[in-house]
Amino acid sequence: MQKRNLSFWEIWNMSFGFLGIQFGFALQNANTSRIFETLGANVEDIPILWIAAPVTGLIVQPIVGYFSDRTWTKLGRRRPYFLVGAILSSIALFIMPNSPTLWVAAGTLWIMDASINISMEPFRAFVGDNLPERQRTLGFSMQSFFIGIGAVIGSLLPYMFTNWFGVSNTAAEGVIPDSVKWSFYVGGAVFLLAVLWTVFKSKEYSPEELAAFDKADKAISTANNEVVDKKKNIESQFTIGLVMSIIGALFSGIIYYKDLTKELYILFIGLLITGLLFTIVSQLRKKEIRNGFTVIVTDMLNMPRAMKQLAWVQFFSWFALFSMWIYTTQAVTGHVFGTSDTTSELYNDAADWVTVMFTVYNGVAAAVAFLLPVLAKRTSNKFTHLLALCAGGLGLISIYFLSDKVGLLLAMVGVGIAWASILSIPYAMLSGSLPSNKMGYYMGVFNFFIVIPQIVAATILGFLVKEFFGNQPIYALLIGGFSMILAGILTLRVQTQRKINISEQN
Repeated sequence: MQKRNLSFWEIWNMSFGFLGIQFGFALQNANTSRIFETLGANVEDIPILWIAAPVTGLIVQPIVGYFSDRTWTKLGRRRPYFLVGAILSSIALFIMPNSPTLWVAAGTLWIMDASINISMEPFRAFVGDNLPERQRTLGFSMQSFFIGIGAVIGSLLPYMFTNWFGVSNTAAEGVIPDSVKWSFYVGGAVFLLAVLWTVFKSKEYSPEELAAFDKADKAISTANNEVVDKKKNIESQFTIGLVMSIIGALFSGIIYYKDLTKELYILFIGLLITGLLFTIVSQLRKKEIRNGFTVIVTDMLNMPRAMKQLAWVQFFSWFALFSMWIYTTQAVTGHVFGTSDTTSELYNDAADWVTVMFTVYNGVAAAVAFLLPVLAKRTSNKFTHLLALCAGGLGLISIYFLSDKVGLLLAMVGVGIAWASILSIPYAMLSGSLPSNKMGYYMGVFNFFIVIPQIVAATILGFLVKEFFGNQPIYALLIGGFSMILAGILTLRVQTQRKINISEQN
């Protein structure tokens, strides 16, 4: 029994919700630093204020993936999560631009990002559930298309409200301009409506049908399975956990005694906690205790080989993206236009131009979304991703040398090519290597390698900019550019199409 090919419009409908999701992300990415700075945040403090977003994703994504693998309601398997996340995200988008203080804005960012993750995480698994492997590249490309379109309009909204409708782009000190407020209101409405379209216009296979597909898939892929010895797996989990705990504790102590930047605690205490979880679960498994907690923690260790290799690609790609999202506003207003006065017209015009820049890279991503699979078919996924990431890295680096608006837009063309590839090619490379009965969980874990680099970036970029680059945010973009090129080079070592049988390892 095999999954049927879906029509173009069926794939369109099942991907349409990403239009709304990206409205939320675009508004968050392009305007959050501006909101924080307007409410009084210092440049060096902005990365740590952003830390709520990736930390929330780190917790939410694997849990949502694990439970969505085991969910079945009248709305199906993944669609209930789309709907709940959309409702919560829309509420947060309405609240965010009305934050009276910095701490309220930071807390709302936490809630908003958690809600967006609830909606977004199952969408990747949705492609694996509903499409046969031969159509998955098209499915991920369709998602990339909607991500690009949603991000174009979402990023452009403040500029549109100011320049097309005459909505005020300035406000008193500590007050968010009306152009930003109305952008968030529109974004919240579009988010909910787009996700509702997917929820009610898409169908999902029943648990019985999915079980039949799983059986057929196992029959086909048995020869490629690698069965891991359970005893060695437990020992390895304990050893890795112990090493992580020691490293986390040691560096936390160094940070304390050397009185280093406190943001570094987040990284190493997180490492300590993860290590402790690994050691605890290894002991529970020795006692034959098996539950959701042990499965979630253990399956992190049992990732397919291709997933582990792609993890490094994702890490350096998203480290670069996060540096761009945090620092582009400050780099452009300060380095290119020479102002840091948030109440001035020059600053707000420059900040609005950043939204135009983000619009361009998202527009380019939408435009090339269906071209990358064609190039990949003629060459390979790895070569295509390498070219795209190098283009993005060079685009970020070039901002340092630019001094005009047109040049900044041209720099974003390379970033847009990279963005389109980041949103589709790694998932296409990964999809054939994942166990079909744990598609949601592993897509959630794969998002770790989106979240972890964001935590690292939020932890160390502020420190680096302050201590080594004289509080000049443009250098964070240079670091991001070189990071993206490194990610492209690491793509060449990825080996795909290797499946692993983990059904008996937990």
